[in-house]
Amino acid sequence: MNIYLPIAEMSVNIFVILSLGVATGVLSGLFGVGGGFLMTPLLIFIGVPPAVSVSTVSNQIVASSVSGFLAHWRRDNVDFKMGCFLLAGGMAGSTLGVEAFQYLNRLGTIDLVISLIYVLFLGAVGAMMAGESIRSILGIARKPLSTARLPLAMRLPFKVEFQRSKLHISAVMPVAIGFFVGILVSLMGIGGGFFLIPAMIYMLGMPTNVVIGTSLFQIIFITANVTLLQAISTQTVDILLALVLLSGSVIGAQFGSKWGAKLPAEYLRALLAALVLGVAIKLAFGLFTPPADVYSVSVME
Repeated sequence: MNIYLPIAEMSVNIFVILSLGVATGVLSGLFGVGGGFLMTPLLIFIGVPPAVSVSTVSNQIVASSVSGFLAHWRRDNVDFKMGCFLLAGGMAGSTLGVEAFQYLNRLGTIDLVISLIYVLFLGAVGAMMAGESIRSILGIARKPLSTARLPLAMRLPFKVEFQRSKLHISAVMPVAIGFFVGILVSLMGIGGGFFLIPAMIYMLGMPTNVVIGTSLFQIIFITANVTLLQAISTQTVDILLALVLLSGSVIGAQFGSKWGAKLPAEYLRALLAALVLGVAIKLAFGLFTPPADVYSVSVME
């Protein structure tokens, strides 16, 4: 059964979209990560324009982040003060990112830029995850992580006390980290957790138990801001597509969380690394493969 996506301007089989939502939900529950970095490339693979894919997946992330945030809030695992500083930078970064998105869209290069960013980002993340997984499976001891960057957060001015995280550091660092994550969310349609969570642990020195809840608190408002700005400025948010994807991902996440509890952590990381690298290779292959139709006719308004 086909449905017409008004913003993407294409007809798709509703069961294909539901299947993508279920698959991404399973992966999210299985690996404990957000599905944005996987959902956007998958939508591109089935022909949804990259600009629409990025903007629509940002909308979906809002709903999934709210659910996760509420669970952590009930367990008192959220540092709201730190979240507000991250959010201040994130709002500025996401607003600037949407402006850059709009500019690239007018130039007609947004699709290429999104694909290139994904190839570089997923390739780097996948390679690091693969290396760590191989070391874990082979039993190779990992060198202790350096905390050389932590003193920078202490030496910078404008120090603030963060009681929940038990930190006394410069407010400049969380604002700068939030700013960078906001740009990533705008251009890639992801929640930014892949960068934000390690940065909060190793650059800010936050306790692990409050990192995820605080990250989700910030992501809710950043992705909501991106969705609103994209809907107003670029009109690339397809609500119908987002609703179908969300329906599937909610179902898939339930199965993924059950299956994930049965597999060793190192094998889960290895599977996720293989998946991430596979998506990056597929995107890279598409960038260098000549299209089936070299010439096309379009009507410019």
